Amino acid sequence: MEVIIASPRGFCAGVVRAIEVVEKSLDTFDSPVYVRKEIVHNPHVVQELREKGAIFVDDIKDVPEGQTVVFSAHGVSPDVWRNSENRKLNIMDATCPLVTKVHAEAIKYAKEGYTILLVGHQGHEEVEGTMGEAPESTILVEDSEFARSVQIVDESKVVALTQTTLSLDDTKDIIGILRERFPTLVTRNDICYATTNRQIAVKAMASKVDLVLVIGAQNSSNCNRLREVASGFGIPAYLINGPDDISYEWFADVGKVGITSGASTPERLVTQVVEKLNPTSIQYLELVDENVSFVLPKELR
Repeated sequence: MEVIIASPRGFCAGVVRAIEVVEKSLDTFDSPVYVRKEIVHNPHVVQELREKGAIFVDDIKDVPEGQTVVFSAHGVSPDVWRNSENRKLNIMDATCPLVTKVHAEAIKYAKEGYTILLVGHQGHEEVEGTMGEAPESTILVEDSEFARSVQIVDESKVVALTQTTLSLDDTKDIIGILRERFPTLVTRNDICYATTNRQIAVKAMASKVDLVLVIGAQNSSNCNRLREVASGFGIPAYLINGPDDISYEWFADVGKVGITSGASTPERLVTQVVEKLNPTSIQYLELVDENVSFVLPKELR
């Protein structure tokens, strides 16, 4: 068996920053540090931070008044901010700056009287946070079918924003349908650089292999999109959380295996998966050199 490993893969700048916000908060503040929701969508990352002392909660009401809370990389709605401030919490915002940009766009266009069509997935924390900025002005568009039927009061003032971790191809189709229906549509492609680069790398890799393993969490949007992109080439593609999820039955008559990992997946899991496969050779397919970084909140610099 041969293995081809795609690059870029693994941690993006937003994930690196979010993890560092939690770690620095633990070092900086004497009181307990609480994290609302998973800081990023990966159980290995969450467990490592929990072992270092972070306390993960699902709701702000579970954080005692006056304590430190970290908001996850996915962002939160204004209601969460207000509730946190009412509880006099010390807020450390680990929201990815590229998600914050989408929030700012939602606020801007809502103030200007636009209807916002937010392309994204129902229930995802990023979508909930963005919609919370202008709930009366925002309509969630999940797929092409809804894009063909969504009704707008003022078709002259419509803007399309997107979740940052979507499929490039699916989003292109949805935006195309919306543009046909609403010729004056303003579009803001908010899919982030990391999502874009990892999908491009998987496309290049999938044409060279018989099977693809995407390493990451089942609840990670960008990981699920990577698996879908690989499957689109007509080859088996599996989303695994680590080496223990591998089934050797998958590899009958498979000569080349492609491996990638999502933007919140630690690199050590890639190493462990490769070690378990024990291939005869390893190739690296490098397409883009990422050198993006984001500054920490001023309280932690």
